[in-house]
Amino acid sequence: MKKTDAASIKLAAEQGDAIAQFNLGVCYDFGKGVEEDKAEAAKWYRMAAEQGHADAQFNLGVCCKFGKGVEKDKTEAVNWYRLAAEQGHARAQLYLGVCYELGEGVEEDKAEAARWYRLAAEQGHDDARHRLEEIY
Repeated sequence: MKKTDAASIKLAAEQGDAIAQFNLGVCYDFGKGVEEDKAEAAKWYRMAAEQGHADAQFNLGVCCKFGKGVEKDKTEAVNWYRLAAEQGHARAQLYLGVCYELGEGVEEDKAEAARWYRLAAEQGHDDARHRLEEIY
């Protein structure tokens, strides 16, 4: 990505466009057209996530879980994963299942883990299908 592409995305993001905010977060997260900056990535993911953008909610959850650009907070990660998962985001469903299976950010609950794995597996997510098989 060229710097001019990142600049045009930033303009739309600053005007409140959730898709542009998410895309700008990705640019900062991976250093595409801008210098890599995990805190800046998390900031833009949060703006898009707060508007209901499922991919941004998932990515912000990852940031929170691993402390990428924000304070590590597994409970907050679960909250963001749940918002994305409830919109049908398969990877968020998988990650939420893992949180329930391992008791990360939530009380351990194998039945709830299986429920989320099943939803992701129904969308063809192989990792979720394998985890679902292992949990039983």
